Amino acid sequence: MRARTTIMTTTAFVLALVLAGFIAGGSATVIEKRSRNDLRLALEAAGHSWTRIEADGLQVIVMGTAPSEAERFRTLTLATSVIEASRIIDNTDVESTADLAPPAFSLQVLRNDDGISLIGLVPASTDRKALLADLQSVAADGAVTDMLETANYPEPAGWKTAMSFAVATLKTLPRAKISVDPGKVAVTAITDSPAEKARIETSLARRRPAELKLSFDISAPRPVITPFTLRFLIDAEGARFDACSADTERARDRILAAARSAGAKGAQGCTVGMGVPSPDWAAAVEMGLKALGELGAGTITYSDADIALTAADSVSPAAFDKVVGELESNLPEVFSLKAELQKKPETTVGAPEFSATLSAAGQVQLRGRVSDDRQREALENFARARFGSASVYGATRVDAALPQGWPVRTMAALEALHELVEGSVTVRADLVRIGGVSGNPAASDQIARILSDRLGESAQIELSVRYDKRLDPVLGLPDGPECVARLNAVLTEQKITFEPGSSTIAAEGAQPLDALAAAMKECQDFRMELGGHTDSQGGEDMNQKLSQDRAQAVLSALRERRVLVGNLTAKGYGESQPIADNDTEDGREANRRIEFVLLDEAPVETTPAATPVVDGAKDASAEPEAPVALPDEDSATEAPMGDEGPMEDAAPVADDAPVADEAPVADVPAATEITPPEPPAAAATDTSPAPAETTDTPAAAPAPAAPEAATAPAVPPEVAAAQDPAIEIPVAPATEAPGRPTSRPADLGVTN
Repeated sequence: MRARTTIMTTTAFVLALVLAGFIAGGSATVIEKRSRNDLRLALEAAGHSWTRIEADGLQVIVMGTAPSEAERFRTLTLATSVIEASRIIDNTDVESTADLAPPAFSLQVLRNDDGISLIGLVPASTDRKALLADLQSVAADGAVTDMLETANYPEPAGWKTAMSFAVATLKTLPRAKISVDPGKVAVTAITDSPAEKARIETSLARRRPAELKLSFDISAPRPVITPFTLRFLIDAEGARFDACSADTERARDRILAAARSAGAKGAQGCTVGMGVPSPDWAAAVEMGLKALGELGAGTITYSDADIALTAADSVSPAAFDKVVGELESNLPEVFSLKAELQKKPETTVGAPEFSATLSAAGQVQLRGRVSDDRQREALENFARARFGSASVYGATRVDAALPQGWPVRTMAALEALHELVEGSVTVRADLVRIGGVSGNPAASDQIARILSDRLGESAQIELSVRYDKRLDPVLGLPDGPECVARLNAVLTEQKITFEPGSSTIAAEGAQPLDALAAAMKECQDFRMELGGHTDSQGGEDMNQKLSQDRAQAVLSALRERRVLVGNLTAKGYGESQPIADNDTEDGREANRRIEFVLLDEAPVETTPAATPVVDGAKDASAEPEAPVALPDEDSATEAPMGDEGPMEDAAPVADDAPVADEAPVADVPAATEITPPEPPAAAATDTSPAPAETTDTPAAAPAPAAPEAATAPAVPPEVAAAQDPAIEIPVAPATEAPGRPTSRPADLGVTN
């Protein structure tokens, strides 16, 4: 009985144990499943679908790859709010991310009469305090508004160069917007005059660092033209403008088209300005040019609404009457016409005459006849006021029988002469003739306006004014000695290196060659010698040949960079002209050099062009003619200049030898972009035979080379890394070899 009780008790305990285990296992399974499901639902509802949930008893395992560390943190935080944190096992990963890109640094600088504003994102390392202090000195009484933000990232390449250039440029522009990006600057500005516009564009191009990309859009108001003048003539030299004015670009195009129909050839220019007497100006000019074209010879002058048509004596009276009648009948109402048919010239032997000559040195000589002592005194005083009291020499004589209006004609002639740098003017009873050279591309227009305003539109005028860009103060082009100093300074700062014992330019020589080519752009019309020199190591004959080959290699490298080298002569001097001691390494290094020497201070005369286009684009339909180098311009390309031999010293213009009108095109595009040039490969050894040399001094100018036919690079000639002409480059004196031209620098390095 007791045994039976014991068995039953044991059985009960076993059954209870089994039941308890079953209940516990079922409860754990229920809890595990519920925890997994609850957490999965919570995470999916919150958008964390990247997770995978597993359960192991009471423990819940969170797995998966989070898109970011922040996402992973939010997921685990949500999980702990659903299930006790001690039960959660974190087996998640985070996707690997790329390095964060640096921010796009950019700066906008705005300046007007109220002050300066800065807007943009700049590196945290920027010294904003110094920048604001610098700009405050520029703004004077205006405010400097700082709206800059910063980011703690390193300065990108080209940022500091662009910032420095922008701040320096802002100081010269009272009304401008300058945009700065790493390695790039864009300038938009308004100037007070076309001359100021040209000066600023030239300055921007010259100051641009070689590695900086520059674009600019400089605008200027149209000039006020008073009187509104146009003068067109047809003679033995052809049809052309002495002066041209238009009120709009469309009117200019119509006038130029009418001039071509009347026989004008080549590029013609016309100033677009304000002050037109009538909106029918273009129509009236078209009619007048057509009438003169039908006559075949003569002049037509517009001074505001007054028109003077003078037909040459070769025109028949019948043709004159027909053309003038048609013109009078069709001109707009505001315009009045005065027409004259010239008579056959009578003998002028002994006819009264007054002349004034202006030399290149600024000396003025007054000769011929004046009406009385008072007029003589008035003329000389006027000349002294215009040209300087010490520059005037009077040699006139009194003639009481001079025609009426003589004092006015002579005074107007002196006023017109003041527009020239060198030239002469002759006054007769029936004619005023003026010719010479000017640094103003619109000098012919200005002289025509002066004479038309003082003498009337019907006055007989002969103009022959040549534009010389070297005399243009806006361009500020260097003279011969300054060109040599600039070129040699470039070679002093950046040596052109060659392979040892070879004339092959080393790879690192590309940068100094680029700088040299940029400096050459404004000096291509001077005859210069490019001399090569070596140290005394090696044989004398070998050194002479090596120096000749190296000079020729540099010349070839400049040609590859679109530099016109027709005025350059390569010559090797070997070891014959040391500038330092060949017994030391430093001395030998100094003696291995390339240097430029000026052969002729007078520039080689370039191919003439037609009347300048002062405002507006060059007429596309005009017949092609010799290309002309443009100023700053922005132009974005360089036009090559012809090589036509040395220019003779200018002399006062004789009455029977007028100077041809040769003013070049001078308009500059509204917007110009300048990009640093791609450095070309190092020049290979030039294998062409070296020219035979018999003396150190050139006996005569070398025959000019043919102009370069290749298209010029996108960099304007006055742009890429050339030194500012306002900066004087000191050149140490050097001992001159007998028979050698002057202007040689102290030392210029070229290493073996």
